[in-house]
Amino acid sequence: MSKRSFRTALVVVVGSLILVSAIAGYFIHRALSYPGEVHAGTGRDVEIEIKTGMSFPSVASMLSDKGVIEKPTWFRLYAMWEGDTTNVKTGKYLIKDNLTPREVLAILVAGVKEVTVKVTLPEGKSMLEYFEILDGARVASGKELEAIARDKAFLGKHAISGDSVDGYLFPDTYQFRVGEKPMVVMERLVQRHQEVWNALVAKHPKDAAKLKDKLGWTDRDILTMASIVEKEAVDPAERPRIAQVFINRLTSSSFKPHKLQTDPTIRYGCMVPVQKSGACIAWNEPCLKATPPKPMGCDRLHRAQLDDADNPYNTYAHEGLPPGPISNPGKASIEATLSPDGSDYFFFVATSKNSRNHAFAKTAEEHERNVKKYVSSDE
Repeated sequence: MSKRSFRTALVVVVGSLILVSAIAGYFIHRALSYPGEVHAGTGRDVEIEIKTGMSFPSVASMLSDKGVIEKPTWFRLYAMWEGDTTNVKTGKYLIKDNLTPREVLAILVAGVKEVTVKVTLPEGKSMLEYFEILDGARVASGKELEAIARDKAFLGKHAISGDSVDGYLFPDTYQFRVGEKPMVVMERLVQRHQEVWNALVAKHPKDAAKLKDKLGWTDRDILTMASIVEKEAVDPAERPRIAQVFINRLTSSSFKPHKLQTDPTIRYGCMVPVQKSGACIAWNEPCLKATPPKPMGCDRLHRAQLDDADNPYNTYAHEGLPPGPISNPGKASIEATLSPDGSDYFFFVATSKNSRNHAFAKTAEEHERNVKKYVSSDE
């Protein structure tokens, strides 16, 4: 090879090396600067959901498709370099579209900050009232909760023989995640009820056996009575006596027909079951047509509702217990039903319009005197 040819070849080799070095330097610089490059976004929040089992390439592609990052392959290589491809947390994120890849990866590795809320479910409310509270607290959708509450598979799983889960949702103060899965919420409420129920039956085994032997009641029947006691009793001290009054009405040969004759059962039958009688629908219409609409059952009960035999929960028209619980009773009402006070009263009336206490009577004549004394004086 001549000197000239050698020099030419050397120039080509050196030039190629310089070009390759320049290109490599450019890509190295780009790779090193990529994590800190701000994405050209507007600052809007983009909702991203990382689901269980998603691969990191799928995560990177989704981020790119939603306009959170560019160059998903580079993002994946950067995460590999950092050793974070398996450290991404599942969950729903709101990520701004003008962050750097480094900031985006840090958010995914840190995970979604869990937001919880404290919710109190009071004693004596129906399941629909509970679902409204839970919906308002952003725990879960009220409609989705109701669908589970009436689902036959869910009821069968928990050995609930009725048409809904009412009565089996324990009133308490709970800490729930915001946006919790409705099924998780329902399972927790039912589980808490079962815990309390089992503890009370274990505490009063003879009382529970007596109710079952004497009246032929099931656990559900006892719970149904407890739900009525919860609606009628205001003063906690009166719960065992009110429970006994209703038991006396069902068992005494001197009280016939054996009708409980309690207004809350009628109201429940008009508001909660899917199928409602014509009298119930007519009663609810003025509430729903009001401006603004009022809750179902906003009006006082009328003779049409008191005489309504098509309402299976009407304890003025039907003897015995209603088809199921009419509220979700607390511990005290369940215990009062398991262990009533043994008195021989058949009647009670509030001693004033807003009173917590009642006047109890053993005969219809005595009860009529109490009504004239306390009810008439309020009018």
